[in-house]
Amino acid sequence: MRTARRVVLSATALVVAIVVFVVPFLFILLTSSKDRADASRLEFAFPEQFQFFENMIAVLQTRDWMLVRAFVNSTVLTVVSVALMVVFAAMVGFVLQRRRSRLNGLINAMVIAGLIIPPAIVPTIWVLQGLGLYATLPGLILIEVAYSLSFCIVLYRAFISTIPKELDEAAILDGATGLQLFFRVILPLLKPVTVTVIVVNTVAVFNDFTNPLYYLPGDANATVQLTLYNFQSEFSTSWNYLFMDILLITIPPLIVFLLFNRQIVAGMTAGAVKG
Repeated sequence: MRTARRVVLSATALVVAIVVFVVPFLFILLTSSKDRADASRLEFAFPEQFQFFENMIAVLQTRDWMLVRAFVNSTVLTVVSVALMVVFAAMVGFVLQRRRSRLNGLINAMVIAGLIIPPAIVPTIWVLQGLGLYATLPGLILIEVAYSLSFCIVLYRAFISTIPKELDEAAILDGATGLQLFFRVILPLLKPVTVTVIVVNTVAVFNDFTNPLYYLPGDANATVQLTLYNFQSEFSTSWNYLFMDILLITIPPLIVFLLFNRQIVAGMTAGAVKG
């Protein structure tokens, strides 16, 4: 009976996964291989004329290779933002877990508030303009770090609670300073949750559409998601080019997710169970 139930559940999960993930991906792949007239019908069918590589070259050359610049901008944005998230969140989580003080309750409340309270767009733009960081890549990097930091701190703090304090005491007795204790002893032990933070936030930042739209206007600063505007207009849309653009910007985060999905689950589970 249990075996039959497992088979039914597995088959149901497989069908749902195919409907939710595989079918849309195949639709994108087929539409991106069609000419403009064929793609405008938005039918789930094989292309009448296969133009996959022609569409790819056209998309890459649009607006003076804008997609290539967007890939560079998104890569810099993602790498720097995620690196700052890992370092800052791990350090804050370590201090909150190890050092008890009267401020811990207030700091924890601010961290939880960061998970719940939605961002205020206009005041944030006003602050960035005051700092001279509006419409700049460093300004958007700070925004991405600020918006994701609470989630990362929660993960790190839960995982650090599983590390024995005796390791801290032994390192201090051996003469390690605070920074040496963190970077040489604690940070290497955080590898499972660090992989989770890196992969989850890499996909989120690389695919972010809203924040670059608000905080990083201008063609020179475009990120990959904003290039979708190139192939849409009020009167007509080049669906073949639009879906080719979607396909190209989907592949990098998809590869990252497929390579590290097991580590994501392991890190999330370790933090949840032992925390």
